[in-house]
This record gives sequence, C-alpha cells and structure tokens, in this order.
Amino acid sequence: MQEKGTISIHTENIFPIIKKFLYSDNEIFLRELVSNAVDATQKIKRLATLGQYNGELGDVTVEVAFDKDKKTITISDKGLGMTAEEIKKYINQIAFSGATEFVEKFKDAKDANEIIGKFGLGFYSAFMVADRVEINTLSYQDGAEAAKWTCDGSTEFEITPGDKKERGTEVTLFINADSEEFLDKWKLQSILDKYCKFLPVPIKFGTKSESVEDGEDEEGKKKWKSVEVDNIINTTTPIWTKSPNELSDEDYLGFYKELYPMSEDPLFWIHLNVDYPFNLTGVLYFPKVKNEFELQKNKIKLFSRQVFITDEVKDIVPEFLMLLHGVIDSPDIPLNVSRSFLQSDSNVKKINNYITKKVADRLSDLYKKDRKVYEDKWNDIGLFVKYGMISEEKFAEKAKEFALLKNTDGQYFTFAEYKEKVATLQTDKEGNTIYLYATDADKQDSFVQSANKKDYDVLVMDSPIDSHFIQHVEMKEEKTQLKRVDADVVDKLIQKEAQFENLLTEDQSNKVKEIFEKAINNKDYSVAVESQSPEELPVTITMEEFMRRMKDMAQNGGGMGFYGAMPDHYKVAINGNHPVIDKVLKSEDEAIQTTLAKQAFDLALLSQGLLKGKDLTAFVKRSVDLI
Repeated sequence: MQEKGTISIHTENIFPIIKKFLYSDNEIFLRELVSNAVDATQKIKRLATLGQYNGELGDVTVEVAFDKDKKTITISDKGLGMTAEEIKKYINQIAFSGATEFVEKFKDAKDANEIIGKFGLGFYSAFMVADRVEINTLSYQDGAEAAKWTCDGSTEFEITPGDKKERGTEVTLFINADSEEFLDKWKLQSILDKYCKFLPVPIKFGTKSESVEDGEDEEGKKKWKSVEVDNIINTTTPIWTKSPNELSDEDYLGFYKELYPMSEDPLFWIHLNVDYPFNLTGVLYFPKVKNEFELQKNKIKLFSRQVFITDEVKDIVPEFLMLLHGVIDSPDIPLNVSRSFLQSDSNVKKINNYITKKVADRLSDLYKKDRKVYEDKWNDIGLFVKYGMISEEKFAEKAKEFALLKNTDGQYFTFAEYKEKVATLQTDKEGNTIYLYATDADKQDSFVQSANKKDYDVLVMDSPIDSHFIQHVEMKEEKTQLKRVDADVVDKLIQKEAQFENLLTEDQSNKVKEIFEKAINNKDYSVAVESQSPEELPVTITMEEFMRRMKDMAQNGGGMGFYGAMPDHYKVAINGNHPVIDKVLKSEDEAIQTTLAKQAFDLALLSQGLLKGKDLTAFVKRSVDLI
C-alpha cells in the first residue's frame, strides 16, 4: 500500500533552515547516520541475547558505500529494521514550535551539535548534503513487510512497499550539487576515521588489497598474490572498553601510537573506569611536553559510546590537564553535545572532579613507589603539577605531598624538606625565609656562585609557568619570599643584622658614584655605592624582583603587557669595599678612572649577558689595551 503525508513540523520547510545553520559542520551527517546504524545493530544483538529474537544474527557489519556516477552515498545495517508505522513514528515527527522561534533562538549558534541535539535532528542532518533521501527497511519482527520512505527535501514524504529481503535498514543519500566533495573515497575515509574509528560494530568501507600465499615457484619459494578484501575501518573493542588487568604496557603504548603516530612514548598513563554516580571510561596519558605546552592542547578525544564527539574538552577536563593526551568516553554526555550543555550539566562537573582526583592519586602513587624514577620524570611532570596547584585548590592540597623543588645542584626536595633545609641560614632579619631562584642558571652563574659562597641554596625556576607558580608558593608558604638570584646583591636579597662596614667616606662614595655615572652615561642604569664583602664583584647589575617578575609574566603570556612594553631599568651596585674601586679613587688621571669604571661596568654587563654589539667590540679592544 502506498501512503503520502506531511512531516509533522510547524513550519513550511525545515530543510533550508537545517542547511543554513548546520552547513559549516556538514560532515557530521555521516557520523549521525553511521551511529544510527550501529545503534540498530546493537539493539538486535541485545534482543538476541535476551532471547527476544530467535533468528540468525549473521554478519552484522555496517556498510558505507558511494557511487560517484549516481551521486549517492549509502549506509546499510543488519539491525532492527523498521515497519512503515515505525517510520512514521520515528522519522516523520519532528516536534518543535516553529521556524520563527528556531531561527531567532539559534541565529548566533556556532555549533551544529547544539541544534541537532536540541531537536533530535540526527537523521535529518542527511539533508545538509542531499537533495533526496531514501530509506529501505525490513523489520526483524515476524511477518513484517519491507517499507520504503522517500523525501525530496520538502515537508512531503512518501511511504511505499519495499523490496528489501534481509533484516535491517539501508539509507541512500542523493548528494546535492554543493556537496559533491563527499563523493570522494579519501574524504569519506577521513570522516569515518575521525568519528567512527572505535565504534563497537564493524564498519566496512570499500575494499583494500592484501597479499596472500599463492603456492610455490619452480625454485620452491613462496608465491604471493594480491586479493581484494573488505576494508573494516574500525577497532570494535579499543583498550578503554577493557579492564586494566587484561592489558599490558605494550597495549597502552600501542594505542597511544595509534592515536598520535608521530609522538614520543608517554611518561605514564591513567586508566579511568567509574560507573557511579556517572559512567566514564578512558585512558589519559602524560606526554613529554617540555616547555612547548601551549602547542599541545586539544589532544584529548571525547567519545560517547565509542562515537567521537570532539577534542575540545575544556569543561570536562580541568584546565591544567588539557595538556594530557588520550580518550574519555561517557554515555552520560550526549552525542550531540554543545558548549552550553557542558558548562551547565552537573555530571560534567563530577567528571571534572573525578579526573582531578584520579590524576592526584596516580602521581602520589608514583612518588611513593619509586621517588628516584619520579624525580627523573619531574621535568615533564612538573608542568602539570605546578599548573594544577595554581588553578585547582583541591589538587594543590594533595600535590603538596609530591610537588618537588629542584636546585642548581640537581637535587629535589618536597616543600616541607626544602623549608627545613634553608630555614636556618636563609631567614632574614625580619623573620622571612628567602628562597633564591634562577631562571637561567648558566646565564646567572656569577650570582648563583655568589649565593653559594654564603652556603645559600638556589632553586631552578625555568619553566614557562614558574613566574605564576612563584606567586602561588609565596601565598601558600607562611613568611616565605622568593627572590631571583640576580634581583640584587646577595646581602640585600637576604638581609641580616650584621652588615659589612663601609670603607669609604661619604665624600669618597659620592666621588665613586659620579665617576661611574659619567662612564656609564645611560639613564636606564641607576648607580648606588654599597658596602659588600671585598670578595664580591666590584660592580653588580641587577633588576629589582618586582620588575623582573612582571616582565617574566608578560613574556610568558601572563596578561602583563604594560610591564612587557616598559624599558628595562637596572640598578648598578658599586662594591665600595672592592680593591678595584680603591684603585679607581686613587688614580689621579680622569681618563684612567673612566676606563677602569667602564671596564668594571662592562664586566658586570657581560656576566648578565647584556653586553652586545658595538659595546662588546669596544670592551674586547679595551681589554686588549689594558693587557
């Protein structure tokens, strides 16, 4: 019997609206249709398991095919199938209030998923690329008759008796002129690889060549021939669907290589598996990120029942773990997920908290199990841990146990261990414990050595996030200050009650200051004469801690653009107790005074890596002349 009717929606024609709003994401039509085919297949398998379907299941592979000449794409399954009544129920009734409200509500929509998910338009995404769609189907039910549904992109449809002989559904898309890019093997293959690579039912797309044995040649050697075989494009049981005790390290590493073929092996991984109060499985890998962490984001893939959704997981995964790689699969997150859903859904917040806890527990276990191995990996792990401590209060509390500080001697300390190590010697007259740090230990070596002479310890803080982490440490550690080792002369960095006696009179100090200001002749350098140990350098060039920190943060994208744009201003500390300064004062030749002052200043610049270009050339020539 033939039947015609109108699709139950309250607008003259929804299809131009679908095309207009979803066009930018039109490739998801294939994800939607293949997912529908897989769902129908899983349901028939479930019915068979429950004894509610007694027929032969047979081969349940879902097939995707295209015909460039006929301009069609066909998705076929051997699932439940539908009766004519079920077609009318599931395909024809799209219930929403009207085109006017629809257009108004989604005029600013950027995400096709938001629209499809809101109105159950998964099947209708086919009309983003097709002028006409046909469904040929035969239900699994005893005595069911085949049915055929046809729609040409208007609200009119037609249902006629079908000729399908086997259980299942075949959806054929007659591709429109604007979408012929999809009538290409590699284009379709790439979409299937993206969305369907781990679906739980085999997906066949075309054929591929394989070599098989073909007897022996005259010399008794094996012969081979090429044969065409079905090209199954997916792995139906990826590792996150299995129990960890079924898997070896090789399984985890192999899966990582499958996801990220060009990457180095990961440091370690976390297998996620929880079924209450939400469902979640997955594997998260800690990659070797070094300091290029901005380039590594969006490497976690989000799935829903093994269907790929997105790799933008910002609201599901804590910000500091966006650097991780791997997969998360949760049926509690709908396939057609939108950003607004992620931001408002309570399950998403629970998942976020769960992942944070799992990561903290895993890091704690690694630290306790083998501290030496943990220390060896700290250069990579540290970026995650520090980022987490800054951004997540709960993580910071747990991380205090396993977060490490590294010094210039390559030794590692927990926060408690380091406090104990330096508290006695590095506490200033105000009762503050001072942590000295270097951002570039080689470049700041003279300052590090100056600190080491007093048995002070110097930390290494050279990752992109350390300028922010330093502030976190000061906020959390009571009466503790961090000072960059070249932010001042060492006696000013950690001020004690006892001070070196100044060997110069006030007039001599003023004279020295005048000589150096004339020799330097640069307003970006302010000169001060100080009383230091005679063993320190005659001249030290520093930038105060606050300005150093603001510039470091600006350089690393900390929103401190104002400070990043400001000219560098340095303090020139003249060591009034050094023999060179005595020599400058005793010289009665003004030219010699200027030469000695300039030489001492340039040596200080050289130790900071600040002597360049013509000034460096002049310094070399002057050094030769002095020799």
